[in-house]
Amino acid sequence: MSTGKVAIVTGAGTGIGKACATALLKNGWNTVFTGRRVNVLEDAIASAGETQARAVAIGCDISRADEVDALFDKAVAEFGRVDLLFNNAGMGYKSTLIDEIPVEVWQDVVGANLTGSFLCARAAFRQMRRQDPMGGRIINNGSISAYAPRPGSVPYTTTKHAISGLTRTLVLDGRPFDIACGQIDIGNALTEMAAPMTRGVPQANGEIAVEDVMDVGHVADAVLHMAGLPLEANVLFMTVMATKMPFVGRG
Repeated sequence: MSTGKVAIVTGAGTGIGKACATALLKNGWNTVFTGRRVNVLEDAIASAGETQARAVAIGCDISRADEVDALFDKAVAEFGRVDLLFNNAGMGYKSTLIDEIPVEVWQDVVGANLTGSFLCARAAFRQMRRQDPMGGRIINNGSISAYAPRPGSVPYTTTKHAISGLTRTLVLDGRPFDIACGQIDIGNALTEMAAPMTRGVPQANGEIAVEDVMDVGHVADAVLHMAGLPLEANVLFMTVMATKMPFVGRG
């Protein structure tokens, strides 16, 4: 059964984005799968199988304001409104000390993780406050790096700390317009991006260690819960992590 509600998921071709966009689609959300590679998005939609809700693939580089505006224009032309934005797309970089990180890498990570989230939230907010009925929900992918860094992760950790500020400000600014905003902080969901955890990654004490991981489906379930709440209720911050990963305490 279709809910009639409309979701936009960035970075929806692979990993967490694909899992969450697919879960939304299968649970009745008309869903826009967006990312840079349209063929990958189309494959993700095809892999979802037959659904009563509809899905479309729209290519977009979220670091470019003109492409983000075009994305939301196309989504509204297709479905009439936007009820949910999952600000998921992002990128990382290998563990590197700050003086060895090329400036171009910093700019790419900031462009994808922070500027992209700002531009998509900006476009979603603009649509949600003007549509009838007014309102909607924005969920930001923060990561546990919004709280604690990994060694050699200056660009990624800096952007994820900034996402928490974006989330809190949107919560405040969205109140008059029935726009809710929450953040999901994910630790070691097993995707291609997290695969190195299963082989060993640098730890705070200088060691290389294998870390526990969890099925990405648990993240999709959490996003579904956040998305399905009435706008009078909001999950402000949710941490979903592999139970035994080194995050809480001293490792």
